[in-house]
This record gives sequence, C-alpha cells and structure tokens, in this order.
Amino acid sequence: MALNLHLLRLFASVAQTGSFSRAADDLNVSQPAISRGVRDFELQVGCRLLDRGPRGVRVTREGEALLRYAKSLFAMERAAEEELRSLRELGEGILRIGASTTIATYMIPSYLGSFYKAHPGVEISIVSANTRAIATLLLEHAIDVALVEGPVDEPGIVSEAWLTDEMVLITSPEHAFAREIEPVDTARLNAETFICREPGSGTREIVAEVLRNNGIRPVRSLEIGSTEAIKQLVASGLGVAITSAAAIRDQITLRTLIVVPIHRLRMERTLWRLSVPGRLANPATIAFERLIQI
Repeated sequence: MALNLHLLRLFASVAQTGSFSRAADDLNVSQPAISRGVRDFELQVGCRLLDRGPRGVRVTREGEALLRYAKSLFAMERAAEEELRSLRELGEGILRIGASTTIATYMIPSYLGSFYKAHPGVEISIVSANTRAIATLLLEHAIDVALVEGPVDEPGIVSEAWLTDEMVLITSPEHAFAREIEPVDTARLNAETFICREPGSGTREIVAEVLRNNGIRPVRSLEIGSTEAIKQLVASGLGVAITSAAAIRDQITLRTLIVVPIHRLRMERTLWRLSVPGRLANPATIAFERLIQI
C-alpha cells in the first residue's frame, strides 16, 4: 500500500496542532477538506489515527507511530528544498541551531559572526534551552545543529565531544573566600549556599557530580533557571556558584565577581555536539559544523 503523501500531510498537521481548524489555517485549506482528507486517510491505512472529542483531537497509538515517520519524511523534504536553494555557494538557505544556555550566550556568538560574514544570505535561527530540551528539538527535526553542556543518553542520538570548558567557583568580592591567599579547602564549601541551575541543565549535572565526587554537601541550595541570574545573585552576596569560566569574563574584569581556587581541585567539562545518525545535513549545517571544528 502506497501512502498518499497529501493526506499524510493533512493528518500530520492536525496531529501536531491538535485541531482541525488550526490545521486548516496552517495549510490554507477549508476545515471540511481537512476532515474529509483525514477520514479518507484513516480508511486507506485501515485504522483510526485520531480520537475526536469536544475539546479537540487526541492522537491514537497508531497515529503516534505514523506521526514519527511523517515528521522524518517532511523534514527530509524541507532539507531537500533548502539544499536546492543553497546550491549557489550558500547564497540562500537556513541554519537552525539549538544550544544550551551557556553555549548560546557565551561561546557561539563569535562563530555565528564568522559564519554570517562568509554566508550573509543564509537565515540563522537560534534556540537557547537546557540540554534536555535541545535533545528533544533535535529528535523532532526542529533544529539542525545541537550543542549542549552534557552528553545525552537518548535512543537515536549520538553525543560527540566538541570543546573543553573550565568550571570555576565564584563569589562576591565581599565574601570571606575572596580574601583568602591560599586555595579554599573543599570542606569549607559545606557551609555555603550553592546557587545552581534547574534540573535538566547540563551545567547543573556537572556541578552536582563535582560536589558529590569530592564529598561536598552544601547546607543550602537555590535553583535558578538562568546563568545571568546566578551571577547577579552571587555578586549580591546571596551565595556561591560553580559556573563556566567563559560566562564570567566581563564580571571578572569589572571585579563584580571573584574566582576562588579550590584546594587540589581543577574542574573541567566536555561540551558536546549531538547528532542523529543517518540524517541528511543541508549545506548550511555542513558549513557551520566545519567552522566550529576549527
């Protein structure tokens, strides 16, 4: 049985929007045409793909299975269209990047500047989120390049080492640690309030591992979903934090934050590039990935 790709597109739009009317608006067709097309498609495949109800539609188990293939198929279609538009030395095209917050904010702007100078006709789209969210976007074909702060153990995703990032302990200039001449002993960190990122953040996982491996059990912790907010709270004297050295360069220059060495402890982490084996990359993606490997 050969699937009708037009009807598959109608079904996928309804499944993803959760509404026949929204799908009709997205595809610029009438709602009766959408309803008729999905019904005909269900008859063709021989099973119910959507459960209709007063509050919208719900995708059935069979519909979920088919939707996964539909997303892959239409993503390949978009990639083919983008490649054809990009054949003239990347004169056109789109580059969709997903990056963990620290990477997006502090590490890839210089790469993006170089890429834009070389390929000004390429449209660049950037999504900044935590590691878990970036992995999901990659699986959903919503991004082409995925750069994260921790490896991802997810079926269908390969994690490759990209860069090494130094992690440092930061305090306010008024903190007692800032006046120490010698590196601080790890045992003294137990009495501190640690300000850390939210669950799902690669930075949080790395910091938790460092603390656990060195027997550090802070008496208090505070979760914040932003590296910028963490820096502000540390600078105000609310607590201490372990963060990327790349994220605090400006604050160190201005002396609003202080890096405190820890006795016999050097913290480094690997940053990762995620990919999906077998997925075709468009020319803009290939060019950007070559650039960030230099």
